Amino acid sequence: MSGIISDDRVTDLSKEEILRYGRHLILPEINIEGQKKLKAAKVLIVGVGGLGSPVALYLAAAGIGTLGLVDPDFVEESNLQRQIIHSSKDIDRPKTSSAKDKIQDLNPFVNVVTYNSTINSSNALDIAKGYDLIIDGTDNFQTRYLVNDVCVLLGIPNVYGSIFQFEGQASVFYAKEGPCYRCLLPAPPPPGLVPSCAQGGVLGVLPGIIGSIQAVEAIKLITGAGTPLIGKLLLFEALEMKFSRLRIEKDPNCPICGNHPTITKLIDYEEFCGLKTKEKPVDKISPLELKKLLDAGKKVQIIDIREPHEQAIFKFPQAKYIPFGQLLRRKNELDEKLDAIFICKIGQKSVFAIRLLQNAGYKGKLFNLDNGVNGWAEVDPSAPLY
Repeated sequence: MSGIISDDRVTDLSKEEILRYGRHLILPEINIEGQKKLKAAKVLIVGVGGLGSPVALYLAAAGIGTLGLVDPDFVEESNLQRQIIHSSKDIDRPKTSSAKDKIQDLNPFVNVVTYNSTINSSNALDIAKGYDLIIDGTDNFQTRYLVNDVCVLLGIPNVYGSIFQFEGQASVFYAKEGPCYRCLLPAPPPPGLVPSCAQGGVLGVLPGIIGSIQAVEAIKLITGAGTPLIGKLLLFEALEMKFSRLRIEKDPNCPICGNHPTITKLIDYEEFCGLKTKEKPVDKISPLELKKLLDAGKKVQIIDIREPHEQAIFKFPQAKYIPFGQLLRRKNELDEKLDAIFICKIGQKSVFAIRLLQNAGYKGKLFNLDNGVNGWAEVDPSAPLY
């Protein structure tokens, strides 16, 4: 590849830029022409969290001319273990604002455009229009499919990364040159099957490794240096420090990049990922309501479905511990005559536990503790947020 930036877009570097980027300029694979392409490039980063943090910092340092940042969230203390573009003083600030300040402190030559909103089917094409590539720093399947489809429809590369616990993966999905994300994963997994980092945890340095790889791939695409990860999925396992690569074939029947595409515009990605369920909502109880019941001495059964290493962080008062994986075979330990209140970390996995029991024929009343242990921290000072 000669790079995705055409020669007619480049402009000369100033003396200050030549000094700043000197270590790039002496690399034959990049040199002054490649640095001019970096200056001309416009890169959109979707998600300024674990992956987006190192991507934004390294691309800013490398001299990308325009960085777009998309994220609707605000900085929380639990982010700081891995989202290194933010700091303690940024807690409660929009992530896009926090990231913009750090980027401009690092490199005032970078133009930063922020979108402090959720990217969705109604605004994605308008946001992405004019950018040369998109960095996918998201943590959910609906947005990954959205980013992929936007890139295919606009004809630009999608630099993909994902992380979980001690493992990460990266690739470049570029329909003009190879497969897209749908070629790798035609359909999303059932909702709740794959836990998020908030549910399963993540090693703090892992997004730095995968995010840095994404930044390298973006620079290669822009400058034409090296061979991008098009048609390849890079896998990384931190505990054994292993890298491996898998080949991804372009699917001729892919609904968006195949020979006869059936997806010609953005769709409802929540519906596609099965998030718009028609199932009856699970009954829930607020932390305050549960505290009142316990203070009044009302007899209820509290079922903590967290894993043992999570239970070690905080022992929920009066709870019976039945890890999620043991729930069905131990359901006879529950008393159908008593209300059962299920708790997990953030009140999501416990919803699946309740539905699992209901589908297995359990007849007693089941309630989900709203926001789980993290919600309980609102009424119990001894409970930590984690």
